[in-house]
Amino acid sequence: MKISYNWLQQFLKIDWEATKTGELLTDLGLEVEGIETKESIKGSLKGVVVGEVLTCIQHPNADRLKLTTVNLGDEKPVQIVCGAPNVAAGQKVPVATVGTMLYDEKGEGFKIKKGKIRGEESHGMICAEDELGLGKSHDGIMILDNKLKPGTPASEVFNIETDYVFEIGLTPNRSDAMSHYGVARDLRAGLIQQDVKKELISPSVSDFHVDERTLRFDVEVEDKDLAPRYCGITITDATIKDSPEWIQNRLKAIGITPKNNVVDITNYVLHELGQPLHAFDAQKVKGNKIKVKTLKDGTKFTTLDEVERTLSSEDIMICDADSNPLCIAGVFGGLNSGVTENTTSIFLESAYFNPVSVRKTAKRHGLNTDASFRFERGIDINMTEYALKRAALLIEEYADGKLASDVSDFYPVKIEDFQVFLSYENAYRLIGQEIPKDTIKNILASLEIKINSETEGGLGLTIPSYRTDVQREADIIEEILRVFGYNNIEFSNKLNTSITFNSDTNTKVENIIANHLSALGFNETMANSLTKSDYINLSENIKEDANVVMLNPLSNDLGIMRQSLLFSGLESISYNINRKNNSLKFYEFGKTYHKFNDKYQEDKHLTLFVTGNRAKESWNSNNSISDFFYLKGIITTVLQRVGVSKIKTSPSKSDIFSEGITLSLGKIKLVDFGVVKRSILKEFGIKQEVLFADFNLENLYNLSGNKKIKVSELPKFPSVKRDLALLLDHNIAFKEVYNLAFQSERNLLKEVDLFDVYEGDNLPEGKKSYAVSFLLQDENKTLEDKQIDKIMQKLQQTFEKNLDAVLR
Repeated sequence: MKISYNWLQQFLKIDWEATKTGELLTDLGLEVEGIETKESIKGSLKGVVVGEVLTCIQHPNADRLKLTTVNLGDEKPVQIVCGAPNVAAGQKVPVATVGTMLYDEKGEGFKIKKGKIRGEESHGMICAEDELGLGKSHDGIMILDNKLKPGTPASEVFNIETDYVFEIGLTPNRSDAMSHYGVARDLRAGLIQQDVKKELISPSVSDFHVDERTLRFDVEVEDKDLAPRYCGITITDATIKDSPEWIQNRLKAIGITPKNNVVDITNYVLHELGQPLHAFDAQKVKGNKIKVKTLKDGTKFTTLDEVERTLSSEDIMICDADSNPLCIAGVFGGLNSGVTENTTSIFLESAYFNPVSVRKTAKRHGLNTDASFRFERGIDINMTEYALKRAALLIEEYADGKLASDVSDFYPVKIEDFQVFLSYENAYRLIGQEIPKDTIKNILASLEIKINSETEGGLGLTIPSYRTDVQREADIIEEILRVFGYNNIEFSNKLNTSITFNSDTNTKVENIIANHLSALGFNETMANSLTKSDYINLSENIKEDANVVMLNPLSNDLGIMRQSLLFSGLESISYNINRKNNSLKFYEFGKTYHKFNDKYQEDKHLTLFVTGNRAKESWNSNNSISDFFYLKGIITTVLQRVGVSKIKTSPSKSDIFSEGITLSLGKIKLVDFGVVKRSILKEFGIKQEVLFADFNLENLYNLSGNKKIKVSELPKFPSVKRDLALLLDHNIAFKEVYNLAFQSERNLLKEVDLFDVYEGDNLPEGKKSYAVSFLLQDENKTLEDKQIDKIMQKLQQTFEKNLDAVLR
């Protein structure tokens, strides 16, 4: 949030340096993240002075140029070539001297240099108002007051203003400080603790009176819970034009582009007092009536940014007598009801809308405006009418309008100020130091917290309506502490601590795995648990009914809780690849979230991602691409590291893999891993192969905690490995090869592994090549070649018969 120091000084007449003021604001909890210098005219017209044109003759070499001599207040006049048609001797004019930086409307600077124009020397430039940033006219040079003394700096003539803008990192609870007046109010409390007593000056509305009751608007609010207070007034005979320079300077300082006097005034009051306002063109409101209501789902409405939006039945809408929508209440105005250059009569709105409803609407439509920012956090309901009168008076003064009605004020149930009792004993205990009671009472008074009653033990207090975050005794103590100063609390040099016994086995397992993977060159990632709902379309294993949907999502991309860690990991890989980081090894400990029969379930996972080269490119090592078996080796070492062995291999049932394997211990599934499908990678713009592994972390926890160790003899007789290169149809999965192999040979076949897949040139259309290894072993004797050949022949025949396989 941007706060102008010059604007603050309208409420508090202080002369502190901006940096010192920023330090005090930070101590008060309004953290100043930076201070920026702002100038009403960029460059502040440094180097521009008042010049007196002594002579003006025709340029000898150009019809449209004049040759002038100008007195700049120095001993010797200078010669300047000027092309303006209105330059003449005897004039006082603004002159940019040699070395001056001027800036165009885009903020790009150019330096005035000594030079020759058509053979004649020129020592500066006589300026038009657009060249100085003082206006848009370029018809001729500016003619200044003839009483001005030559050499007078232009910054003094035009009252150039230099401002300091605080960038405040406002926490969501501090809705009271969402305005210059609110920050000034807090600053005053801090100044009192510094023994600097300044009066807080609030804008006066004592001159408010109705000029003529000629335009009445009725207000109807359907649901007082959605709009507890709604005020409005009409203004006629308004003239839409540029707002005065001082308002424009205030808005520009905090980054707001001025539009016209009425819109600028509503923005000015919003940032001055924290109360959002909206001005309607009264002639575009049918029936001279305002209805605050909700409309049916699917209603179309075009907002000021010319975007057609589909309304929800929960959106609060401002409508006319025929229930035509004019504005999304508290969020954004409508395209066809706002103030334009043709507007003459205005309905001015000031209201308090339900913060929760406004926040949901703003997030639903992806809108974040200055108004919604304040309504979402809770504004001061008692500021509503005051801010309306303040804006109406400014419009009356600077748009020549007439107040044409009394204030319509819908406020059926007055919200009472909150009551809290403060115990001195609790305050001393939480603060850690005994603060004098008089100091506590002075701090409370400076914060406009009223003391209703006092006992030996504490104070009965009334909290002002604008402090929506102060509802408990602990909140009061926090207020006292921040104004008293955290830096003023004494602390002991004695350090107390206690030794605890950590028996969290799960954390130990995670640390073992993390250290192991980090040593292998993996980087840990931490992805958001919120993700896109569209990702469920990438896998049939992910069910829409199991989605945990956010009621109030931050955006459409963060609408549900993730059911898989795959997609957030692929987002990280895509991000890195797009930045030329192509060789990646990631791991993540995370959770997935599921909903089954109205019950919620969280599952813990460990995922690995591998893509690109195994190691960094180097002059003394060959580049080796990470492949399926490289990942399998890493997975095996992870399982061994936590004490899991004798793993069973089977084809994965997950449809996210083009080729995948499941590793299990008995019936307990440990990990799914394989090559991610190209169709999924395409959704993330990834063109290189990505390997993915998904561990069931809960099962790893349970198995690693098993202290029983089973010992068996190593086989006395050797194993034999044989390979087959099979040409298969493209739609056949490794799972079918795996199952047929064990159906064909149940006794001596121990393992079946896929170690190469080829899809490319020199193969028939619709075919692929699998290289499969078969491990054979007899625990009682050594296998003979004749027996091995018989088994392999049987396997080959089984594949040919059932899969139409061809041996390559």
